[in-house]
Amino acid sequence: MTITAWIIFFFIIQVIHFAGTWKMYVAADRKAWEALVPVYNAIVLMKIIKRPVWWVILLFVPIVNLIMFPVTWVETARSFGFNKKKDTWLVLFTLGGYLFYLNYTQKLIHQKERSLTPKSSAGEWVSSILFAIVAATIVHTYFMQPFTIPSSSLEKTLLVGDYLFVSKFHYGARAPMTTVALPMVHDTIPVLHTKSYLSKPQLPYFRLPGFQKVKRNDIVVFNWPVDTLIDIRPGHMRGSVQKPIDKKSNYVKRCVGIPGDSLEVRNGYVYINGEKNELPDRARLQFVYELVSKRPLIMVDRNGMVSNVATPAIYDRFKISDIGFSRVDQATKNVVHIAHISEEVAEQLKNYPDIVSVTKLKNEKGVYDNGVFPYSESHSWNTDYFGPIYIPEAGTTVAITPESIPFYKRIIEVYEGSELGIENKITQSGTQVLLNGQPINEYTFKMDYYWLMGDNRDNSQDARSWGYVPYNHVVGKPVFIWLSLDANKKGFDKIRWERMFTTVGGSGEPVSYLKWFLLFLAGYFIFDFFRKKKAKAKS
Repeated sequence: MTITAWIIFFFIIQVIHFAGTWKMYVAADRKAWEALVPVYNAIVLMKIIKRPVWWVILLFVPIVNLIMFPVTWVETARSFGFNKKKDTWLVLFTLGGYLFYLNYTQKLIHQKERSLTPKSSAGEWVSSILFAIVAATIVHTYFMQPFTIPSSSLEKTLLVGDYLFVSKFHYGARAPMTTVALPMVHDTIPVLHTKSYLSKPQLPYFRLPGFQKVKRNDIVVFNWPVDTLIDIRPGHMRGSVQKPIDKKSNYVKRCVGIPGDSLEVRNGYVYINGEKNELPDRARLQFVYELVSKRPLIMVDRNGMVSNVATPAIYDRFKISDIGFSRVDQATKNVVHIAHISEEVAEQLKNYPDIVSVTKLKNEKGVYDNGVFPYSESHSWNTDYFGPIYIPEAGTTVAITPESIPFYKRIIEVYEGSELGIENKITQSGTQVLLNGQPINEYTFKMDYYWLMGDNRDNSQDARSWGYVPYNHVVGKPVFIWLSLDANKKGFDKIRWERMFTTVGGSGEPVSYLKWFLLFLAGYFIFDFFRKKKAKAKS
């Protein structure tokens, strides 16, 4: 829906509200016209039902209002004495329509002194749960969201099984565009594995101001900009489906290119404006290597548990998950491993007696990979040798030619087209590029774009595969690891204690603040215990 359509829809709702409640306003010693004035009518209604005025704000918060509207309907009926279970269910099942019946057929007596305390323990529980959901939804949407690392593209920097808190306010919280959805779930209802939202109607894109911009080398959570998968968990990838922007699959990568940059990849390393990109000291770049050894580097015990064989200290950074697969060379009887490791570890492995050879596997420069953006044979690029490429910046104008349009076609047609409610279609007539049938020689970008890649360079589906990430797809900034689980272990051994309550950013080795958190928690419970004991003694 366009902004104009939403404005019209909003005023239609005001008329419906007036038609269904104006007699109630009069019965509560208010004026009938007060039921018609947008926003003011909600403020007056809160006074009628004896609820705080700040509830009005919640009526305009997407997703939260799906809870607040039914609550307000029920509270309105109860404010005029219709508080039986039958009345509550009729209000809910008719989506507020029951108020029309009460407004025109029943004697309306405003209950000025009605009690707001639930009359049963069940009612108290329902009330508590509803407002807990409201509070959690607001925090989840506008402040901090839990997130799990699903893949190994940032391996060694962030691990599979890391549970993060992602800040929404660093880059500015994005208001939901999907208006009808279950709160606190993303795109799928847990257990049922069905869609958790309705694709329409959609609100226009809106973002609150942030207190910082996305910086180069920031780790960023974003919505995968290309047509997304129903399930992106490793081993479960299935089915392609179109989704609204805010319901596309969540990914996490490192932003190596920001708006206005010229980016190139040489031998797997990123160069920005001709200079090699210097990563933070916590970043751990990995590449794919062939390791040939005289014996296996991993072992499986009788319980099916996999572990490293007895090895020197260099294996502190060489884990089971680094090995993609292994095979035995029948001619030499050596074991050939494909592993994702850093160059530092690769050099150390060469000194280990059981290692026969360590070879970095890479593409040659000039070898064309048709799975690499922009999918054009005129650009003989692959994942190891890529670019240079321009990262679009809002307000910047670029020349549009048959050579450049592969880079910008999706931006014009989708990101700044259909996803914003604009019909854009790029075609070509000979050497002339056409936009909606009209010749186009240049284009000015409406949004900033980013280039996001994994630190595990040869085991990452990233911008080299699908191109730019628009700013409206940015979700937030990971700031904290609150839990980390190793899928290869069991029981308490699964917990990576050293990673719990560590920060994602910063320099130096990560430091766990778990003990400080536990001390704070213990202090709070002790304080709360004596506070309640003191209050009970006074009463």
